[in-house]
Amino acid sequence: MSITYTHVPHPHIAKHKESKPPKTTDEHVGFNGKVALILTTVVGTMWCAYAFAVLALVALPSATGSPLLLIQWVSQTFIQLVMLSVIMVGQNILSRASDKRADMTYQDADATFHESQQIQAHLLEQDKAINEMLDKIVKLEASLSARS
Repeated sequence: MSITYTHVPHPHIAKHKESKPPKTTDEHVGFNGKVALILTTVVGTMWCAYAFAVLALVALPSATGSPLLLIQWVSQTFIQLVMLSVIMVGQNILSRASDKRADMTYQDADATFHESQQIQAHLLEQDKAINEMLDKIVKLEASLSARS
């Protein structure tokens, strides 16, 4: 009598060891993608938001003639121009935080994989010890039945 269990690791574990968590910089982009990334990086700064605010304020005097012109200037010029950059800055901050969380999740999963491998090794050693005890019990039973 013996314990015969063979652990078969999941195929994803081998793939997991070969790769790291994906980053946005790992993405393959062509010429258009590179231009878009450069423009997004430049427009997504607070300095660009300040520049857009100054640009929008240049047109403010012409909008003070009537309440309708002022509302149009605020909604069509100032908000659209300035908030575009501010929102992009916020998105960049949120994206970096998300990347950090994803990296921490990856590290947690990696630690869990390591721990499960340690558990498998521990169980294998326990199986060996139990098998030795079972062999001794079988021999002991055989010697006791031979005496009777």
